[in-house]
Amino acid sequence: MLNNIKIENILFLDIETVPQYQDFDSVPEKFKEFWEKKSTFFRDEQQSASDVYQRAGIYSEFGKIICISVGIAVIKNDQKTFRLKSFFGDDESLLLQEFAAMLKKYHSSNSELQLCAHNGKEFDFPYIARRMLINGIKLPQLLDIAGKKPWEVMFLDTMELWKFGDYKNYTSLNLLTQIFNIPTPKDDIDGSMVADVYWKENDLHRIVTYCEKDVIAIAQLFLKYQCNELIPHENIESTTINKLL
Repeated sequence: MLNNIKIENILFLDIETVPQYQDFDSVPEKFKEFWEKKSTFFRDEQQSASDVYQRAGIYSEFGKIICISVGIAVIKNDQKTFRLKSFFGDDESLLLQEFAAMLKKYHSSNSELQLCAHNGKEFDFPYIARRMLINGIKLPQLLDIAGKKPWEVMFLDTMELWKFGDYKNYTSLNLLTQIFNIPTPKDDIDGSMVADVYWKENDLHRIVTYCEKDVIAIAQLFLKYQCNELIPHENIESTTINKLL
């Protein structure tokens, strides 16, 4: 079935998220109470809500998106190229508006467009949708899945595809890139470091670079699932990174 999906109809994406505030002391009192309750589910008796506040970024009610990177394959004369673009910044509302406009534009010109992420159904897609609603942004059609039948939801998930119906465990993108001999996206930072790189180092450039590497890895992994050749490094171009350099 995967070989029936044209890679040029897939928009690959990844997001990077951080806690909404630099530290627990900066959190408004009411939200401190909510985080106290939320964090009881995963902190041990020796830990306080402050100790685990760095994990707030993975929850859409307590975190925010600082980067969405997307990539799409272009096939011309039997040659695959891969183009990347990122939406990033401190203003979450603005980057989400720009991403929504791009998604609407791409979908209007290609009704077969699908979104693909690693663990996207569990994390990226719902996180983006929730943060859009929190910011008062109308959901693009691709993300507005309420009432849709399963086959009408245009989501692909490279982690779910790897499970083949097995629900027992999580398989990281990093592990799968090693298995399939794909260049690892974790050669500088990983997800656990993003909050510190953002709040302490103020280095969005580094985070964008990391996010785009994840998008490339997801696309290459999907090609491996189809038993196709990887896209050569020289055929990959980032309009974002070129502007940042």
